This record gives sequence, structure tokens and C-alpha cells, in this order.
Amino acid sequence: MQVVSISSLKGGVGKTSVTTGLASAALAAGIPTLVVDLDPHADASTALGVRPGDQQDIGRMLKAPRRARLAENVVPSGWVDRAHANGVVPAGSAAPVLDVAVGSAYTGIYDRPDLGRRDLRRLSTVLAGAQNYELVLVDCPPSLNGLTRMAWSASDKVTLVAEPGLFSVAGTERTMRAIQLFRQEFAPNLSPAGIVANRVRSGSAEHTFRLSEMEAMFGGLLLSPHIPEQANWQQIQGAAHSIHHWPGESAKNAAALFDALLANVLDMDRRQTGAPVRERVHH
Repeated sequence: MQVVSISSLKGGVGKTSVTTGLASAALAAGIPTLVVDLDPHADASTALGVRPGDQQDIGRMLKAPRRARLAENVVPSGWVDRAHANGVVPAGSAAPVLDVAVGSAYTGIYDRPDLGRRDLRRLSTVLAGAQNYELVLVDCPPSLNGLTRMAWSASDKVTLVAEPGLFSVAGTERTMRAIQLFRQEFAPNLSPAGIVANRVRSGSAEHTFRLSEMEAMFGGLLLSPHIPEQANWQQIQGAAHSIHHWPGESAKNAAALFDALLANVLDMDRRQTGAPVRERVHH
């Protein structure tokens, strides 16, 4: 099982969209996947079409992690039935698994900067019950406070999401350094899975410039393919649909990009994951 945190220091760069895009690709590939919605806004839970009942949300599970029964409290994504209905999953194949540990505002009590080692292990303890999954995606809040560091403590890899703009690139540089420091103190086996350039506008000179800057700064850690700005992404998420079963050529192309991106996130062999971040080359 691989646990991958999806993180960003800066809000508004499409972190949850990347999380759900990767979840959609995992569903289409038949990879049993759990999405942990650790953002107090719980947008990933909404986008994944969950219908929670009496199950505990992830905040309640974190409150008493040793008593948490993860398998009893996850909720199947509403995407699973649609995947069969739309032919994303071939008829007669094994039932796909895409479950959600539902987010809630309650997790916000842990999103503070002073969590000790015991609190940082809460999510790791909860995920000890995640025996039926090959992949766990953790959607983190857009900060480097307690919830994100709790997610990093439980993760094998961190995927960063950045828009190719000045402030987002600067935030990614700071987050990379934070990961290096966190590895030294708390999680020596944690590695960066790479950086996703999201909401890229091909006709933007600024985006082209910033992508070149990111390539110089981060080298092989800048993942391909880049994800272009998707005009109907809010509509797709608002309808609680997977990108893989949304109609239209644009969605089909985006789904193929997330298929390739998922493969690159999960393949670490060809990248130097421990390489230091280069100094900024343009200001």
C-alpha cells in the first residue's frame, strides 16, 4: 500500500482537483483506493459523491485513533456505480474500490502549528486499518500546520500542486524545504513524489516563463504531464462526477493526462527524490 499526500502551501491552486483527478485515474485503472479528506472544508468528499450515514468522519476517527474502525467508517464514492454505468470499468471485471474517509470541520482542531509527536501519529494509527487498499490519497489543507504534518507522518510520498505563477512557485519552494526539514526530524522515509503544474494556460507567456523556472529549480521532480486549465472543472465537481466518465473530448483528454500523471506519481525509480531544491534562478 502506498500513502500519498497531496499538498500545497497556497490555496486556490487546484489541490483537491488534482486529488480527485488521481482518484479518478486509479478507479479507471482498477487500483483499490482510499481518499482521506483531511481538509476541514471537505471539498473532496463532496466531489467524490459520498453519501455519509452513521459512519464516523475522519475527524472523529483522529480523536480516538486506537479505537477507530476504519473499514467500518469509510464511505464508497458515488463514482463507482457511474463507472460501471458509463463503461469505464469493463463488464464482468471485479468491482472497483474507491472509498472515502469523509472530511469534516472537526479536523480543524488539529490544524495548529504546535502538534507533538504523539498527535502527528494519529493518522498513521487510523490507517493501520487500511488493509484492503493499494493506494491511499490524502487531501491536505492548504497550510503547513498540524493536519498537513500529520498526513506527512503517515505518508510514503508527498505530491505538491502548484500553479505556474510567482507566488505559487515561491510557496512550492518553501514547501519543498519544509519537507526536507520534516524528513530529518520526523519521517526519514518520506519522499517527494513530485510537483504537479496545474491550471496551466498554454497561451500565457507568464505560465511558460514560470514552467521554465520550475524546471530549473526542481529538475526531475516537476512531473509530466502538466494539467491544463479545465473550463468545466467546477461543473464536473459540482455534479460529483469523475473526469473519466464526463462526456466530451476535453474531459477525455484530461482523463488521459491524469492516467499518465498517476503512473508518474507512483513511479519513483527514475527520479532523484532526495535532491536538494535549487536556488531560485529568476525573481
